[in-house]
Amino acid sequence: MRLERVVVRGFRNLEAMERDVPEEGAALLGRNGQGKTNLLEAIYYPVLFRSLRGSADAEVTAFGGPGFHVAAQLAADGGALEIAATYQAAGKRKRIVVDGAEVARLADAVGRWAAVAFLPGDVALASGPASGRRQYLDRMLSLADRSYLAALSRYRAALAQRNSALRQGRGELVEMFDAPLAAAGAVVVRGRLGWLEGAAARFAAELAALGEPGEGVLRYHGAAPLADPAAWPEALERTRARDLARGLTTAGPHRDDLVLEVGGRELRAFGSTGQQRSAAIALKLVELDTLAEARGTQPALLLDDVFAELDGERQRRLAARLVQPEIRQVFVTAPRADELPAGISLPRWTVEGGRASA
Repeated sequence: MRLERVVVRGFRNLEAMERDVPEEGAALLGRNGQGKTNLLEAIYYPVLFRSLRGSADAEVTAFGGPGFHVAAQLAADGGALEIAATYQAAGKRKRIVVDGAEVARLADAVGRWAAVAFLPGDVALASGPASGRRQYLDRMLSLADRSYLAALSRYRAALAQRNSALRQGRGELVEMFDAPLAAAGAVVVRGRLGWLEGAAARFAAELAALGEPGEGVLRYHGAAPLADPAAWPEALERTRARDLARGLTTAGPHRDDLVLEVGGRELRAFGSTGQQRSAAIALKLVELDTLAEARGTQPALLLDDVFAELDGERQRRLAARLVQPEIRQVFVTAPRADELPAGISLPRWTVEGGRASA
């Protein structure tokens, strides 16, 4: 599946546009502040129907505008597919349409088209707190497997209710949410561990391909036995007094982490800037492979200023990885054409003042 045409109106500083998209993607060139990242954000919006930068829809709307509209026309193996989202600032209403039919539930539209995006801030996947890596896992696995998304939703609902009961100091009410928390939480832990079985080797291979000399290691930091619902009663009982004292649940996958290492050293604490950036890129390439395998079609790859702060050798290696035949559509940004490695020969769009032109 690939993006054939994009329609954007009222989105951040972008001028209204309706453009055919080259089959292989495009290099978006322009000075900072002209709208390159905003265009990537608009392209990605029909994947999760939210900003890839975490902004609220009201913040995405052009300043003083009534709302925004984004549509993606896609070429799929089974035919064409059109996905559109319209947000109305008045009333804060969002309408999602797939092939002309309005979708009542967001979950039914999420992931109909898949894309993987890298932003400069994603270096925090290697250097930042555990919450970012959990978010990475949950977003990726939810797009790869709807049963994971359903279990994650149930887990978060049970967790919120249990925490509310804990804050009220109502021990008898807390116990009512133990069973649903365990049932959904076991699915979440099992899904993460199952993904890691293949992802660890992929991560090591991607890091090596990017030129990192030390062995890359990806491991799960958490209570693996909680993949079995039968292990939850003991775990929750063991932490019950502490949970009541703190007013929150301290056992479960919402507190777990994904540990990244190179050469036996944890990247978050000891990695160089180049190593952390390479590791974050490697995680995104693992995500690309994960979604392609789960969905049977290659997602688009969106890279914002990805070559910045990489040395020449890492740039050359990443460029070689991006032109592999299994990566069918790439969108990459750079301030100038001469800042792209020689191996990147994508069609070029200039972005200036919110307008994109070939």
